[in-house]
Amino acid sequence: MTTSVALSDTFGSDLLRGVGAILLYGVVGLLLMFAGFYAIDWTTPGKLSQLVTRGLPNAVIVTASGLLSMAFIVVVAIFNSASDLTEGLITSLVYGLLGIIVQVIAVRLLEWATRIDVGSTIESEKFAPASIVVAAAHLGLGLVVAVGIS
Repeated sequence: MTTSVALSDTFGSDLLRGVGAILLYGVVGLLLMFAGFYAIDWTTPGKLSQLVTRGLPNAVIVTASGLLSMAFIVVVAIFNSASDLTEGLITSLVYGLLGIIVQVIAVRLLEWATRIDVGSTIESEKFAPASIVVAAAHLGLGLVVAVGIS
């Protein structure tokens, strides 16, 4: 008994187009994550990468939550992008960058409203419960901005 698999005539080109789209969206997502990290680093007192490398627990918590919040924004920006690949890449990039800007401003305003001294919190060698509040602000506002994109 012989069994054959019937593939459409465009299977190969569709597969290649899909692989190309994944790679391109991956590059756009990576660029947006870098932009998000540097936006957080630039607007947060202290050099986050150095503080994280030193293993300061609050810096790790704040940085990790900031990266997760940026990932929410990037994922939703890509998910809601146009169906055409070129338009989708452009809308993902624009929505992602706008989302990052809104996220950074919103988190800084919330930190200001709560009167948390983020600089001294992230530079502390001991765990500070206030870092959880900053992390929650990052994650919560990241979700809000991500849903706003959709």
